[in-house]
Amino acid sequence: MTDTRQPLNVLFLCTHNSARSILAEALLNDMGTSRFKAYSAGSSPRDNQQPNPLGLQVLHNAGISTEGLRSKSWDEFAAPGAPHMDLIITVCDNAAGEVCPIWPGHPATAHWGYADPSEGDAPEAQKLEAFRQTLHAMKRRLELLVSLPEEKLAKTTLQTTARQLVSN
Repeated sequence: MTDTRQPLNVLFLCTHNSARSILAEALLNDMGTSRFKAYSAGSSPRDNQQPNPLGLQVLHNAGISTEGLRSKSWDEFAAPGAPHMDLIITVCDNAAGEVCPIWPGHPATAHWGYADPSEGDAPEAQKLEAFRQTLHAMKRRLELLVSLPEEKLAKTTLQTTARQLVSN
């Protein structure tokens, strides 16, 4: 029997859309099979912003596709014709505190804060390890999300469910 349901669209947000949200997008698209479709965006990506090369390296080393990943503004997902989002997750504290666009359909929201692995003046090897640790922390939480039964993913319970997923 084939599953004819549409996948749940999940948008991961952070400020510049270069590190954490990019990791989460790639990871969920890798793990989510046909149940989830992930996107990412930033509240204020810099001009010519690109995904952080260390993040792309960590994804590549983990065997996760980086094809199609690009930094973009969250305005792209609030515009007419954008994919309808079912769940929006902020992955940085700055984006969580910002005034978000009005999302069509009033999707469920959650905040899963992660430290910025690209922040500071640490040596490249130390930053690479920070990206790897962030990827693993996200993976643990996303494993919980993708393993949820259908009733926990229903619109009426999705927000509560997503906010309760804690990574240990």
